Amino acid sequence: QVQLVESGGGLVQAGGSLRLSCAASGRTFSSYVMGWFRQAPGKEREFAAAISWSGGYTYYAESMKGRITISRDNAKNMVYLQMSSLKPEDTAVYYCAAGGPRPYSDSSRTREYDYDYWGQGTQVTVSS
Repeated sequence: QVQLVESGGGLVQAGGSLRLSCAASGRTFSSYVMGWFRQAPGKEREFAAAISWSGGYTYYAESMKGRITISRDNAKNMVYLQMSSLKPEDTAVYYCAAGGPRPYSDSSRTREYDYDYWGQGTQVTVSS
């Protein structure tokens, strides 16, 4: 079992930056692929970024590539999402997710069913 708690959301002006954090419980955190998803009002939840268990590989949604960076600290059971050049359309609830082993490449971990555990989300609001 893994429990995830996100933090770091808030209100920011367009062009600003935010760093989201996700604290994970469980001794096997380092064995999970970690991902960030977001859900804007009236829209489906969408993939933002993922990171391999070692942190050596990262994957990003094309729509956000270049503006976000995912990282993890396995010693602290933490995963982060650094976001910059934020736009009003980035307004959403951002979710942290943990995924156990799958019989396919980590680079394919862009769908909700690729993950087993989810946090409660943190709200990010970008004002124009």
